[in-house]
Order: sequence, then structure tokens, then C-alpha cells
Amino acid sequence: MNPNPRPMTEQEAEREARRLLYDAYQPAPAPPTGYRDETPVPAYGDTAPVAQPGRAPMSQGATDASMLMLTGGATTTMVGGTAAVVMYVSQFANPAVCAVVFGAPAALVLALARLARRARPAPDIHQHYQGPVYQDQRNVHTTTRGVWAKTTNQQ
Repeated sequence: MNPNPRPMTEQEAEREARRLLYDAYQPAPAPPTGYRDETPVPAYGDTAPVAQPGRAPMSQGATDASMLMLTGGATTTMVGGTAAVVMYVSQFANPAVCAVVFGAPAALVLALARLARRARPAPDIHQHYQGPVYQDQRNVHTTTRGVWAKTTNQQ
């Protein structure tokens, strides 16, 4: 900024005042209603994940549990429908016998599925560290007794 500005003449001051008033009463420019970013998206980075079409995002355990529930529901529907058709068509079938005949395979499949789930090998755990690392693997056994709870920790 100039340390000794030249003072405006009367005509210059009036012209500047008219210009400022004219600019102040002009309509504001319309803001943009949309914007599309055309820059390429990186293959990896710290961008937040985006939900994909299909099942809602959930943990692997929740996904496995929901699939197990869907499978169990479908199996129950098929077994029950088959038993109902057999009883209706034969007009003689005993409901208890149908329950045993159609329920035994379902119970066998569920037992085998549970056995197969427990037979999986333990997952590999890969840990990567930078700098000095101290791992403390102590077990703490906690006992709480009494009306006024006294907690005793033993290592």
C-alpha cells in the first residue's frame, strides 16, 4: 500500500461512490446447482468405503450367521412342505412318523455342519511392527466376592 496516498478529487470520489452503489444493488450471481469431479479415483487410499448393492455391509461373523439362518429357514420350509404333501397325498401317513423321517436328515445335516465348522484350521496371524516392541502375555484371574464387592486380581 502506498504510504502517502493521493487524496481523491470530488469527481473521483463521486464516481467511486456511484460505482460501489451500482455494484451493491446488482443481483447476486446464481450459485452452481451441481458439480461433477472428473479427477480419476485412486486405486487405494484413505477414502471411506462405499456400500455396494446387495446385502448390507456387516462383519464376516454376521454374514455367516445370516447365511446360516437363511439356509436353516429354507431347509425347514422344504422339509415341512414335503411332509405336508406326503401326508395330504397318502391320506394315511402318521404325523409322528413323518416328523422322524423328514427331521432325521435335517438333524444329520446340522450336526455335520457344526462338526465341519469346528474342524477348520486356526487362521494365520501376521503382525507387522515398526520400532521396539514389548509383548505382555499375562493372564489375570479376577474374583469378586462379598456384599460390598471386593475385586481381587491375581496374576
